[in-house]
Amino acid sequence: MYKDTWLDLGLRFFAILGVSIPGFWLSYLMIIFFALQLKLLPVSGYGSFSNLIMPSIALGLGMAGLTTRMLRASLLEVLQQDYLNTARAHGIRENKVLFKYALKNAMIPVLTVVALQMGFLLSGTVIIESIFGWPGLGKLILEGIYTRDFPVIQGCVLFIAVCFILINTGVDLVYSWLDPRISWAEER
Repeated sequence: MYKDTWLDLGLRFFAILGVSIPGFWLSYLMIIFFALQLKLLPVSGYGSFSNLIMPSIALGLGMAGLTTRMLRASLLEVLQQDYLNTARAHGIRENKVLFKYALKNAMIPVLTVVALQMGFLLSGTVIIESIFGWPGLGKLILEGIYTRDFPVIQGCVLFIAVCFILINTGVDLVYSWLDPRISWAEER
Protein backbone atom coordinates (compact mmCIF):
# COMPACT_ATOMS: atom_id res chain seq x y z
CA MET A 1 0.00 0.00 0.00
CA TYR A 2 2.79 2.42 0.84
CA LYS A 3 5.20 1.50 -1.96
CA ASP A 4 8.34 3.67 -2.11
CA THR A 5 7.39 5.79 0.90
CA TRP A 6 9.63 6.33 3.93
CA LEU A 7 7.83 3.52 5.75
CA ASP A 8 8.47 1.11 2.87
CA LEU A 9 12.12 2.12 2.58
CA GLY A 10 12.66 1.77 6.34
CA LEU A 11 11.04 -1.66 6.47
CA ARG A 12 13.01 -2.81 3.43
CA PHE A 13 16.23 -1.59 5.07
CA PHE A 14 15.53 -3.58 8.25
CA ALA A 15 14.50 -6.63 6.18
CA ILE A 16 17.77 -6.55 4.25
CA LEU A 17 19.67 -5.96 7.49
CA GLY A 18 17.92 -8.98 9.05
CA VAL A 19 18.82 -11.21 6.12
CA SER A 20 22.40 -9.95 5.97
CA ILE A 21 23.45 -10.31 9.61
CA PRO A 22 24.41 -13.87 10.63
CA GLY A 23 22.57 -15.09 13.72
CA PHE A 24 25.72 -15.99 15.65
CA TRP A 25 27.23 -12.53 15.09
CA LEU A 26 24.00 -10.82 16.13
CA SER A 27 23.97 -13.03 19.23
CA TYR A 28 27.40 -11.86 20.29
CA LEU A 29 26.55 -8.22 19.59
CA MET A 30 23.39 -8.47 21.70
CA ILE A 31 25.29 -10.16 24.54
CA ILE A 32 27.91 -7.42 24.50
CA PHE A 33 25.41 -4.57 24.30
CA PHE A 34 22.31 -5.69 26.23
CA ALA A 35 23.86 -8.07 28.76
CA LEU A 36 27.36 -6.77 29.45
CA GLN A 37 27.12 -3.02 28.77
CA LEU A 38 23.51 -2.16 29.71
CA LYS A 39 22.98 -5.14 32.07
CA LEU A 40 19.34 -5.40 30.95
CA LEU A 41 19.25 -9.09 30.01
CA PRO A 42 21.03 -12.20 31.28
CA VAL A 43 23.97 -13.46 29.21
CA SER A 44 22.88 -17.09 29.12
CA GLY A 45 20.72 -19.67 30.79
CA TYR A 46 17.06 -20.54 30.76
CA GLY A 47 14.03 -20.51 33.01
CA SER A 48 12.63 -17.00 32.75
CA PHE A 49 11.14 -14.84 30.02
CA SER A 50 14.16 -12.51 29.97
CA ASN A 51 16.33 -15.46 28.93
CA LEU A 52 14.18 -15.90 25.81
CA ILE A 53 14.50 -12.40 24.38
CA MET A 54 17.99 -12.44 22.84
CA PRO A 55 17.89 -16.00 21.41
CA SER A 56 14.46 -15.30 19.90
CA ILE A 57 15.68 -12.15 18.20
CA ALA A 58 18.84 -13.86 16.97
CA LEU A 59 16.84 -16.72 15.45
CA GLY A 60 13.90 -14.67 14.21
CA LEU A 61 15.49 -11.58 12.69
CA GLY A 62 16.83 -13.29 9.57
CA MET A 63 13.62 -15.23 9.07
CA ALA A 64 11.50 -12.12 9.57
CA GLY A 65 13.61 -10.24 7.03
CA LEU A 66 13.23 -12.95 4.40
CA THR A 67 9.50 -13.30 5.05
CA THR A 68 9.02 -9.54 4.87
CA ARG A 69 10.82 -9.29 1.54
CA MET A 70 8.87 -12.23 0.13
CA LEU A 71 5.51 -10.87 1.30
CA ARG A 72 6.25 -7.43 -0.16
CA ALA A 73 7.23 -8.85 -3.55
CA SER A 74 4.23 -11.17 -3.63
CA LEU A 75 1.80 -8.41 -2.62
CA LEU A 76 3.19 -6.02 -5.23
CA GLU A 77 2.63 -8.67 -7.87
CA VAL A 78 -0.89 -9.53 -6.71
CA LEU A 79 -1.98 -5.90 -6.32
CA GLN A 80 -1.50 -5.39 -10.08
CA GLN A 81 -4.00 -8.13 -10.99
CA ASP A 82 -7.15 -7.25 -12.92
CA TYR A 83 -9.57 -8.84 -10.47
CA LEU A 84 -8.47 -6.38 -7.77
CA ASN A 85 -8.99 -3.44 -10.13
CA THR A 86 -12.47 -4.83 -10.84
CA ALA A 87 -13.20 -5.10 -7.11
CA ARG A 88 -12.10 -1.48 -6.63
CA ALA A 89 -14.29 -0.39 -9.57
CA HIS A 90 -17.28 -2.07 -7.91
CA GLY A 91 -16.75 0.16 -4.89
CA ILE A 92 -15.23 -2.34 -2.47
CA ARG A 93 -13.19 -0.55 0.17
CA GLU A 94 -9.40 -0.63 -0.24
CA ASN A 95 -8.88 -2.36 3.14
CA LYS A 96 -11.23 -5.18 2.16
CA VAL A 97 -9.56 -5.51 -1.25
CA LEU A 98 -6.16 -5.69 0.42
CA PHE A 99 -6.91 -8.01 3.34
CA LYS A 100 -9.61 -10.26 1.93
CA TYR A 101 -8.47 -10.71 -1.66
CA ALA A 102 -4.88 -9.59 -2.21
CA LEU A 103 -3.28 -10.83 1.00
CA LYS A 104 -4.96 -14.22 0.75
CA ASN A 105 -3.50 -14.80 -2.72
CA ALA A 106 -0.13 -13.29 -1.86
CA MET A 107 0.34 -15.66 1.07
CA ILE A 108 0.79 -18.80 -1.05
CA PRO A 109 4.49 -18.27 -1.94
CA VAL A 110 5.14 -16.78 1.50
CA LEU A 111 3.86 -19.94 3.19
CA THR A 112 6.32 -22.00 1.17
CA VAL A 113 9.21 -19.91 2.46
CA VAL A 114 7.89 -20.00 6.04
CA ALA A 115 7.62 -23.81 5.92
CA LEU A 116 11.23 -24.07 4.75
CA GLN A 117 12.26 -21.67 7.51
CA MET A 118 10.56 -23.86 10.11
CA GLY A 119 12.74 -26.74 8.96
CA PHE A 120 15.77 -24.50 9.41
CA LEU A 121 14.53 -23.47 12.83
CA LEU A 122 14.33 -27.11 13.92
CA SER A 123 17.77 -28.04 12.67
CA GLY A 124 19.70 -24.78 12.56
CA THR A 125 19.56 -23.71 16.18
CA VAL A 126 22.72 -25.51 17.25
CA ILE A 127 24.92 -22.42 17.28
CA ILE A 128 22.38 -20.12 18.93
CA GLU A 129 21.61 -22.69 21.64
CA SER A 130 25.31 -23.13 22.31
CA ILE A 131 25.93 -19.38 22.54
CA PHE A 132 23.06 -18.75 24.97
CA GLY A 133 23.40 -21.99 26.95
CA TRP A 134 19.97 -23.37 26.09
CA PRO A 135 19.39 -27.11 26.48
CA GLY A 136 17.49 -27.60 23.23
CA LEU A 137 17.39 -30.06 20.37
CA GLY A 138 20.39 -28.48 18.64
CA LYS A 139 22.53 -28.75 21.75
CA LEU A 140 21.40 -32.37 22.21
CA ILE A 141 22.52 -33.18 18.66
CA LEU A 142 25.83 -31.43 19.26
CA GLU A 143 26.45 -33.35 22.49
CA GLY A 144 25.52 -36.58 20.70
CA ILE A 145 28.10 -35.81 18.02
CA TYR A 146 30.78 -35.02 20.60
CA THR A 147 30.14 -38.22 22.56
CA ARG A 148 29.48 -40.33 19.43
CA ASP A 149 26.06 -41.30 20.74
CA PHE A 150 24.56 -42.49 17.46
CA PRO A 151 21.08 -43.42 18.77
CA VAL A 152 20.63 -39.86 20.11
CA ILE A 153 21.75 -38.37 16.79
CA GLN A 154 19.46 -40.69 14.82
CA GLY A 155 16.51 -39.95 17.11
CA CYS A 156 17.00 -36.20 16.79
CA VAL A 157 17.34 -36.38 13.01
CA LEU A 158 14.23 -38.57 12.82
CA PHE A 159 12.31 -36.11 15.01
CA ILE A 160 13.37 -33.18 12.80
CA ALA A 161 12.39 -35.10 9.66
CA VAL A 162 8.93 -36.00 11.03
CA CYS A 163 8.32 -32.40 12.13
CA PHE A 164 9.41 -31.14 8.71
CA ILE A 165 7.00 -33.55 6.99
CA LEU A 166 4.14 -32.50 9.30
CA ILE A 167 4.84 -28.80 8.71
CA ASN A 168 4.85 -29.24 4.93
CA THR A 169 1.65 -31.29 5.06
CA GLY A 170 0.02 -28.53 7.10
CA VAL A 171 1.15 -25.93 4.58
CA ASP A 172 -0.37 -28.01 1.76
CA LEU A 173 -3.67 -28.05 3.64
CA VAL A 174 -3.53 -24.29 4.13
CA TYR A 175 -2.84 -23.89 0.38
CA SER A 176 -6.15 -25.54 -0.45
CA TRP A 177 -7.92 -23.25 2.02
CA LEU A 178 -6.30 -20.11 0.61
CA ASP A 179 -6.91 -21.04 -3.00
CA PRO A 180 -9.67 -23.60 -3.64
CA ARG A 181 -8.26 -24.21 -7.13
CA ILE A 182 -5.33 -25.98 -5.47
CA SER A 183 -6.40 -29.44 -4.40
CA TRP A 184 -4.74 -32.75 -3.70
CA ALA A 185 -6.90 -34.46 -6.32
CA GLU A 186 -5.08 -32.59 -9.10
CA GLU A 187 -1.67 -33.79 -7.95
CA ARG A 188 -2.35 -37.48 -8.70
